[in-house]
Amino acid sequence: MEISMHPQTFSLLFFLIFSTLASSKACHPVDKEALLDFKHKITDDPSKLLHSWRVSSDCCTSWEGVACDASGRVVNVSRPGLASDNDFIEDTYMSGTLSPYLGNLSSLQVLDLSNLKDLKGPIPEELGKLSKLTHLFLDTNKLTGSIPSTLRYLSQLEKMYLSDNFISGIVPPSVMKSWTHVSELGLSGNALSGPIPPTIGKVVMITKLDLHGNNFTGRIPTGFGNLKNLRYLDLSENQITGSIPQSIGGLAALELLYLNQNQLTGRIPSSISGLGSMIFCRISENKLSGSLPPSIGQLSKIQRLILENNKLTGKLPATIGHLTALTDIFFSNNYFTGKIPSSFGNLLNLQTLDLSRNRLSGQLPPQLAKLKGLQTLDLSYNPLGLVRIPNWFQELRVFQLMLANTGIEGELPHWLSSSSISQLDLSGNALTGKLPWWIGNITSLSFLNLSNNGFHSSIPVEFKNLSLLMDLDLHSNKFSGHLNVIFSKEVQDPLGHFNSIDLSYNMFTGPIDDDIGERPAMSSISSLVLSHNTLGGSLPKSIGKMRELQVLKLVNTGLSGMIPEELGDAKELSTILLSRNKLTGAIPEIVLNLKALKQFDVSSNRLRGRIPPHKAIIPASAFKNNPGLCGTPLPPCKHF
Repeated sequence: MEISMHPQTFSLLFFLIFSTLASSKACHPVDKEALLDFKHKITDDPSKLLHSWRVSSDCCTSWEGVACDASGRVVNVSRPGLASDNDFIEDTYMSGTLSPYLGNLSSLQVLDLSNLKDLKGPIPEELGKLSKLTHLFLDTNKLTGSIPSTLRYLSQLEKMYLSDNFISGIVPPSVMKSWTHVSELGLSGNALSGPIPPTIGKVVMITKLDLHGNNFTGRIPTGFGNLKNLRYLDLSENQITGSIPQSIGGLAALELLYLNQNQLTGRIPSSISGLGSMIFCRISENKLSGSLPPSIGQLSKIQRLILENNKLTGKLPATIGHLTALTDIFFSNNYFTGKIPSSFGNLLNLQTLDLSRNRLSGQLPPQLAKLKGLQTLDLSYNPLGLVRIPNWFQELRVFQLMLANTGIEGELPHWLSSSSISQLDLSGNALTGKLPWWIGNITSLSFLNLSNNGFHSSIPVEFKNLSLLMDLDLHSNKFSGHLNVIFSKEVQDPLGHFNSIDLSYNMFTGPIDDDIGERPAMSSISSLVLSHNTLGGSLPKSIGKMRELQVLKLVNTGLSGMIPEELGDAKELSTILLSRNKLTGAIPEIVLNLKALKQFDVSSNRLRGRIPPHKAIIPASAFKNNPGLCGTPLPPCKHF
């Protein structure tokens, strides 16, 4: 579980200790009654957070988590489920409900019952009586119901977090309007709905607003532009519609902006240039259209710019080259056209450049060779018509090079042999020739995808040197020869064990080695796809030793013999496709009853006998064209 703690927790603990020492009078009986009623409504307290709250002791001097002022009135109640003490973090919970009597703590300034995980029921309306309350933390519980409209009376409130509960309904506009002193407001991770109240524009002191992960609808209120102190704004993962208002340009102090995963439409306003303090901007996963405004080049402090998965069009503005603080550009899955501006070569701090799945064309600017800090370059699925990977690419020091479907032809460039690339995707091109022996020199490779090309050769023995390789996709080529060199490659424990292999639609020959499941490189594989190769032989029993195998596809591979019972030992298997082979004998009951099994197909084989009873929903088509098979879902057996 992710450990998060309010940044003000430690200052509040100091306030708690100081207030306790300053108290000179006994705890006020009204306050003591309120706290005892709260304790009474707690049904489980495994860490004894309230153990010291006894009727016989004074709540100001003896109760942990309680502080009073000089007159004996309780000013602080802090019993969070996540607290730090002498470098030790205590993570616990309490079960129960919130007592309405908490509303009688008329001098209360701080109420922190956050991270208790199991407080249920509604937020009592009586909390609206706490006119001196400045800090209210009830986040990370299981509270339900709506936000009480009585909270509008909390006129001194500075920070409130109700995040990660099950609170529903609308945010009452009258509540927002009255919070003129609020600097931080967290309502994320609930089920709040309706529009964001236009009165949000009245909360002019706010510096942090987090509403993500709700069901808010409607437009972004234009009043947001009034929030001149706002530094953090997160409206992501809602159902907000309409366009981004021009008024957003008034947020001169804004540093982090999250609007992703909504249904925003229209253009990105040119007023975005007013966000001069912005460091992080994520507006991905929307329906934004139109071209990027050239004024985006005025965001001089921006480091991460994430606009992927929209409908943005037009050319990439050359002004982006002014954003020299940029470390990450994510513009994938849009409709950008034209050339990549040469000014991108000015982005010397850039680590990630992802322009994949657009409509970019034309020559790549050689100025990109200046990006010595670039770690990821993804230009995949653009009609670039590269023909050859430019030689200046070897000046880059990228770890991830993704150039799928970019029009590359011919053989692999030799300079790759001396590169330190970890992830290489050249799939969907027109690469031809043999897989060169020097492929084994790229020993840093962990991911290799050369699928959908025209390679025609066996796998060179040097392939065994790829001791860090974990994901391999060579499907849809004309590779030939035996598979042993792949399965027996070296590993560097704990790295280099295969996660996935796809060698389908090639001309590989078999048989599959009997000890495939005992090879170190295969010990943790989750997906093995060898379909449409002329492998022959039988299905090795040792596949059952692949304890993490989830997907096994051996369609049309010339397999014969029986389906081994041992296959049922691979308990994680969810997909088994063995159709269009020459398999004989019965279907093992243990295999058909694997708990994770969702997809199973043994059609067009020579299997016989009764189909074992099974819980998985498997269509009759998965068993067809096996003349000797019978039983549900096929017709009943007559001779068994």
